[in-house]
Amino acid sequence: MSVEQSAPRVAFQGERGAFSEEAAARLLGEGVTLVPRPTFDSLFAAVAEGAADCALAPIENSLAGSVHRSYDLLLESSLHIAGEVVIPIRHCLIGCPGSTLDRIRTVESHPVALAQCERFFKAHPEIRRIATEDTAGSVARIVRCGDPTRAAIAGKRAAEIYGGSVLREPLEDHSENYTRFVLLAPSAAPIEGADKLSLVLKLPHRPGALHRALEPFARRRIDLLKIESRPVEGRPWEYHFYLDLRASLDDAEAAGALEELRGQAASVRLLGCYPSARPLTS
Repeated sequence: MSVEQSAPRVAFQGERGAFSEEAAARLLGEGVTLVPRPTFDSLFAAVAEGAADCALAPIENSLAGSVHRSYDLLLESSLHIAGEVVIPIRHCLIGCPGSTLDRIRTVESHPVALAQCERFFKAHPEIRRIATEDTAGSVARIVRCGDPTRAAIAGKRAAEIYGGSVLREPLEDHSENYTRFVLLAPSAAPIEGADKLSLVLKLPHRPGALHRALEPFARRRIDLLKIESRPVEGRPWEYHFYLDLRASLDDAEAAGALEELRGQAASVRLLGCYPSARPLTS
């Protein structure tokens, strides 16, 4: 699938108004058909079930780190990375219409969003926090309930969709808060402008195995952007290594490095070759 396909059906985890929805609109345009999915497992199953043409999954946050469930499900699925987008995360305190900050006694949101607003909770010790499945769904609930003592933490898009009132913004502790999402497609068709390569490998238990696996890229001066390890299910103390590289399959140097890597690793799987995210804008 091409990321330029008109009006694709894009699955994302959460409710309408989630940051994932904003990411989909930024990457593919506001005209996309949005397909909310309640869990990460259902998100990764959406394409195979015919509910969506592609899926958008969060892969890492600049403060909270990697989204491990996305990494694990990516390995289990047959989907391919076809693109990526990075969006700024701006949290708002959202109440039902007519509510005010001094009336709020409970705030609900996803655990990561709650943790990114610690200064607010320290300044308001009387407010109790409640962990939920997602940010936007929390807004939908508090607006539907109409209780002026309840609020949620989410993006402004959620307030606009559900008719919530923004009581305070920004709420996050750190302004340099970004999440990277990857676009997942059923095929690995060549993509114009691809300059980023993602793969996962498993290495033999030998001294220097990781060094030897990375050396072909270092020798060719191919930039290693990220390395992430995840346990191999059912094999204690064995790991998969996920690599992001500044490279393209059209480049002979990258192709040569991959060929060498296959001779060093127990297994290598190409996850995608795709255009890297555009420069960040607020």
